[in-house]
Amino acid sequence: MQTINLRFLKTFLLPLSLVLWGNADLFSQITERPRPAEWSQLVPGARFLDRLQPMPQGVLSKDVWGAENVVPRYIDNGIEDSIFSYWGGNILPGDDGLYHLFVCGWRENSPKGHGHWPQSDVFHAVSKQPHGPFTVKDSIGKGHNPEIFRLRDGRYVIYVIDGRYVSESLKGPWTYGKFEFDRRNRRIIEGLSNLTFARREDGSFLMICRGGGVWISETGLSTYHHLTDKRVYPAVEGRFEDPVVWRDHIQYHLIVNDWYGRIAFYLRSKDGVNWVVDPGEAYIPGIAKHADGKVEDWFKYERIKVLQDEYGRAIQANFAVIDVLKKEDKSNDNHGSKNIAIPLNPGLLLTILDANPITAATKTIRLKIAAEKGFNPHTDIDLASLRFGASTEVNFGRGAKVKSTEKSGDDLIVTFDAAGNGITPDEFAPKLIGKTPQGALLYGYARLPYVSYIEPILSALAPIFTLRTDGMDINTEVQNFGQIASQEASLQLFVEKNGEKIPLGNAAIPPLKPYEKTNVRFASPQRLEKGTEYNCTLTIRSKEKEFPSFNFKIKIN
Repeated sequence: MQTINLRFLKTFLLPLSLVLWGNADLFSQITERPRPAEWSQLVPGARFLDRLQPMPQGVLSKDVWGAENVVPRYIDNGIEDSIFSYWGGNILPGDDGLYHLFVCGWRENSPKGHGHWPQSDVFHAVSKQPHGPFTVKDSIGKGHNPEIFRLRDGRYVIYVIDGRYVSESLKGPWTYGKFEFDRRNRRIIEGLSNLTFARREDGSFLMICRGGGVWISETGLSTYHHLTDKRVYPAVEGRFEDPVVWRDHIQYHLIVNDWYGRIAFYLRSKDGVNWVVDPGEAYIPGIAKHADGKVEDWFKYERIKVLQDEYGRAIQANFAVIDVLKKEDKSNDNHGSKNIAIPLNPGLLLTILDANPITAATKTIRLKIAAEKGFNPHTDIDLASLRFGASTEVNFGRGAKVKSTEKSGDDLIVTFDAAGNGITPDEFAPKLIGKTPQGALLYGYARLPYVSYIEPILSALAPIFTLRTDGMDINTEVQNFGQIASQEASLQLFVEKNGEKIPLGNAAIPPLKPYEKTNVRFASPQRLEKGTEYNCTLTIRSKEKEFPSFNFKIKIN
């Protein structure tokens, strides 16, 4: 898979200094992170942060709880009151024309203050507008960090830490239960908490756990199977939490927060398993801005969730925010937490009209920019500002430039001179960046017509070894977690000895339907010693692709 500037992310090593000083709790909540030098060269539209827009104008009040840094503020944005502290939660539009927020909270007068969060209740709140104000309608039950999603059969699921609720209606009743997880010999990093879910095209579900592992369930309620043996997050130092994953009509998106550094990262994926990291901050403190430039300077922004439109595009970000250090939010004091909404620029609807692969020999690229409500591509684009191509080029102001345009009804077809587009064979979502004549941001992603976006995903368990006098018998299970059938593939197994990878053997894997599994057996002339721990690598390849390798340790008793 493509890798986008991971080299500069490795400059995020150990924290350099504390912004605040004091006890260990302060250390655990604020750490200054240096930014890679390359980030200073990013153009507007490169960062996910650039998509955040001013908060909708609302009821501005000074007569409200909170430290001076968050007063005055829009008290009708999101959900807040003087009785409860609210945290986490996401929104789904209902068939009733209302927006339904499922959020957790606890009484402000709880003896432990913010520390009462493990005893949270999940609340169902509604609003006529996506940004609020939301009014609580009922309580679902106990639970923290809820995330609601809808199953293929129409039922709703609310995930909470260590459990879930299921209902046929947003209005309930809700039945509590537990998810089942199959770790499949993989290491679970930081436990199974703060889970986030994205529905795949066939109605199955992709899940990312707090530690950055990828899991798949065929129905969303059936067992979640672990696919990865390491986290998919950026290769930087940090305490990662608050992942949120979603899928739109182009690709998968993932944002994860570095809790120490108060900086979040943005990643993209074609299949939800293999991820690339885009440069720049996804969000940081100070993002709750009013149209006049004033800032609601919340101390922490956590538990980001996104509201999606009919194309799956993220149109609003919701955050749990608190005005002070969590330990300073006491019972019956002037501090607290709430959920806020920040609109997002959803990006343009783009279609590449060329069927042939884009290569170094490509002369031009034709791109259709669709008209939408509130956007006329014939009048609302500064054509000279447009750049199109790989994100590695466009995010830094480079990329293909406009050569000519033509009308296609309400839509606009733009022909780019392909020079400098930077698109490579492993590209899956080239990017457009530009601006309106008034200077507002324009951006969008496009699918490549010749790329397969739904592919098989073959994954194996750690093998079982049976020793013989002249070698070993090896048995493993391979399953297809993709949404289409796989073709015949080959499995190879290696063991590390004296710093070298020694092949133990290989075997053929027959074609597998989606979610089908098979046992693969083969013999090896090599022999591993009992009681010795070995590092092994298992790879699977087909004619079409190479699947992520599986690294594991084995000790034969």
